[in-house]
Amino acid sequence: MSVVLDTNALVWSVENAATLGKRAAVIIDEAVAEGDAYVSAISFWELALKIRQGRFRLSVTIGDWRADVLRLGVREVPMDGAIGIAANDLDGLHRDPADRLIVATALGLGASLVTSDSKLLSWKGPLACLDARV
Repeated sequence: MSVVLDTNALVWSVENAATLGKRAAVIIDEAVAEGDAYVSAISFWELALKIRQGRFRLSVTIGDWRADVLRLGVREVPMDGAIGIAANDLDGLHRDPADRLIVATALGLGASLVTSDSKLLSWKGPLACLDARV
């Protein structure tokens, strides 16, 4: 199964957080092993912003952490015009630009989104979501 990790699911998975559900952990591990685990480049921007604002900490620089994530086998999806346009066309989805770009990335790849974000999990759009807490 191809999955895109929302920012929270990425952090929980990489940092082995107890918050990540067992089912989600298995799905993510299988996707990584199969080369089908993805992260939007916007997630690294989102984390860097939270670090700068003092709302998040890592034991290494965000650049080193990103490199570690990519070495683990998670594949980064760069943002492009097609993703930006698709993110704009997501009817009924809340306005958070990072979430919209992450959702557009998952839809573009035909992948499921692993997230704990209740707004994304409850969205009535065509996105397959997996709750990162289970």
